[in-house]
Amino acid sequence: MINQLKTILLLGLLTTAMIGVGALLGPTWMVLAVALAIGLNIGGYFFSDRLVLRMHGAVELDRSRYSRVYAMTEELARNAGIPTPKLYLIPAMYPNAFATGRNPEHGVVAITEGLSQMLTERELRGVIAHEIAHIRNRDVLIATVAAMVASAITYVVTLFQLSSIFGGSEEEEEGPSPMAMLAMGLVAPIAGMMLQMAISRSREYLADASAAEYCGDPLALAGALQKLSSGSAHCAEEPHPASASLFIVNPLNGGIANWFSTHPPAEERISRLMAMVGNGQSGSGALAEASTPTGSRLSSDRWGWHQSA
Repeated sequence: MINQLKTILLLGLLTTAMIGVGALLGPTWMVLAVALAIGLNIGGYFFSDRLVLRMHGAVELDRSRYSRVYAMTEELARNAGIPTPKLYLIPAMYPNAFATGRNPEHGVVAITEGLSQMLTERELRGVIAHEIAHIRNRDVLIATVAAMVASAITYVVTLFQLSSIFGGSEEEEEGPSPMAMLAMGLVAPIAGMMLQMAISRSREYLADASAAEYCGDPLALAGALQKLSSGSAHCAEEPHPASASLFIVNPLNGGIANWFSTHPPAEERISRLMAMVGNGQSGSGALAEASTPTGSRLSSDRWGWHQSA
């Protein structure tokens, strides 16, 4: 019920922001913004998962070729009490993962190629458990719609700027001054990121705790977070900033985007997961494995990512 209220509140805020940007640009653009907001709210609910996957060029994993990964996912989904989500691979070298889908029946977990080459099977299990927790907690619809509308706000401003450059209607000539448009062009992306911050950071902590419960190994996810946060910080490739909130760790490498990060600090998340491990409980070697260059890494070929047909 709480997450449903969050969804309604967030969609209302995003709609208001979209219409507000249109109102600043002029009557014609306000009508466009209203139409776009309505379309995004409807389309975001039914098609956001497909759009986000297409945005990242994700392809569905063949169940017959990647049976071990599917078996792992099926077990974790059973532990969470939801249907098994579909699995997708993003052809990108930044190490990360996200979940999408409007409800558990339409859940999807997407993992990047960079992640597949970095994590052990145990750590991968922790990551998939985290994404399943987001699906189980119905967080993914909120994050996905926020990413879509954040992009749309920026696109509306960009479209108006291009229209102003190449000439527009008399009505539009009475709109904002060039300096106002420049300011809006700088502010709009930041406003979009701040709207995404409306999704509480607590959902990440909740997903971490739920993942530890589903896989029974808190330090598996802790080790994965340690590797992923370090790997993302040193990777030149990044996804579109508007979709940053979807990923398990912040994929943006510095700059103003990190000032408005929707993710809690990785160190705090790792600390909380480590605190969940009782004295003498097995699994304490996960972080040691994460710092081992090659010895503990499970070859991709062994768990199916590059398995021949």
